[in-house]
Amino acid sequence: MTVRLGLLSTARINDEILQGAGPSPDVEVVAVGSRDPARAEAYAREKGIAKVHGSYEELLADPDVDAIYNSLPNSLHVPWTLRALEAGKHVLVEKPFDRRPDEVSRAFDAADAAGLILTEAFMYRHHPETKKLRELVVGGSVGELREIRSTFTYQLDDPTDVRLFRDLDGGSLMDLGCYCISGSRLLAGEPELVEGTQLIGGDGVDVHFTGTLTFPGGVVSRFECGFDSAPSSTLEAIGSDGSALVNEPWACSEHAIELRRGCHTARVEVEDVDRYRLQLENFAAAIEGREEQLLGRADALGQARTIEALYRSAEAGAPVAPSSA
Repeated sequence: MTVRLGLLSTARINDEILQGAGPSPDVEVVAVGSRDPARAEAYAREKGIAKVHGSYEELLADPDVDAIYNSLPNSLHVPWTLRALEAGKHVLVEKPFDRRPDEVSRAFDAADAAGLILTEAFMYRHHPETKKLRELVVGGSVGELREIRSTFTYQLDDPTDVRLFRDLDGGSLMDLGCYCISGSRLLAGEPELVEGTQLIGGDGVDVHFTGTLTFPGGVVSRFECGFDSAPSSTLEAIGSDGSALVNEPWACSEHAIELRRGCHTARVEVEDVDRYRLQLENFAAAIEGREEQLLGRADALGQARTIEALYRSAEAGAPVAPSSA
């Protein structure tokens, strides 16, 4: 069976989904929906998509669509995910799902009640490089894990970009820091205490954010993200005996890990596979019951709880504990 996917919006990130779906026998992009019918028509012609819908509602009502990819701005992730689930569609929702844990729970409750698959689209988690990094750390290749360091920064110069608007849940923590949080949680579990500082810009959003996460056993994660700095993208696990460094961990473009022990450095190569294709194929396999979905309720809630706590900490100027409700 091939899962028939509909694109909810004409966002740029759709290009990655289209590229990932192209060679896959498991997923086919069959439709696109936009609030602007002319834009939808032009987009479908350009991308070779068969069916066009001049509204999001029309797309959700299409009986030939099995699942929806929700790439709307952050503030619309939960509302339109809920509407898609109500229409009987499985949903792959672009990260970050939401900064409010209660809303994330509400969406997964709706998916469970309807017997539908809902997953957050952290594509890097599906890549062999990410899986190998966790295997090395958990397997003791760096000794006992002590610290995690990560970055994700670049220059965002367009003042009209949706990521700079407060009412769309923009901000660098949401757009970039969510990766640093995800990578840290993958290696260390759920944080017990977080501390954040932010620089406000744009339409009242954080344009730069630094965070510290403290995990069980005393493992500490320090990260930096921002729209105002030179490009940087790293993830490093530091242990009692060595370290494992990934450059471009979110793009998975180097498909290798630098394993350092003393003055010796080994380069651990991994297979390079399109992470978006892997994400889509796991989504399709979960829909068909052939595989467990890699990222479900627990992971999405862990993300939302940590993001929410970091914002609380930045506003309070003090460390806080993530909610457990």
